[in-house]
Amino acid sequence: MSRGLQMVNLAGVLILAAVCVGQWKINRSVNLEANRLEKTRIEQQARIEEQEKTIKGCMADLDTFREQIQTLSKSLRESGAKAAELESKLAHADADREQLKDSLAKWTEAVKLRDEELTKARDQVQKLADDRNGAVQKFNELAEKYNSVVQDLNKRGEEFNALVDKYNKLAQAPAK
Repeated sequence: MSRGLQMVNLAGVLILAAVCVGQWKINRSVNLEANRLEKTRIEQQARIEEQEKTIKGCMADLDTFREQIQTLSKSLRESGAKAAELESKLAHADADREQLKDSLAKWTEAVKLRDEELTKARDQVQKLADDRNGAVQKFNELAEKYNSVVQDLNKRGEEFNALVDKYNKLAQAPAK
């Protein structure tokens, strides 16, 4: 079960890393696009000034330049909309990150509780093993005493049987 949680945790970290890389790529492309648009705008502005100097009264050219300015304005609005969308995605990624932090904290606490329970169980097993060893030692001592008593009883039994044989022989012997 711990291995499964580790795998889920690893998958979450990898997903978070992928989201961060994706966010970085999107931000980079938006920056490059903004720089390109700014460069284009500066170039066009210079052209507009140059054309105003050379052909001041030409209304057709002025309408063309107005259209170009409107196009840039539209691009700027689209860029603003894209930036708002990216900010929304960033907020969502931040919320996901916070949720993952909470999950990690809960998982860490669960592991800590599990470790405490394992320590208690280990201590209890050790105590039971010590009690068992003590009981086995007492049993062995008792068995040694029993064996000693049995040997002593056997010895006394042999002595008794020898005496009985001796008295039986004396009792059976003809009286002289």
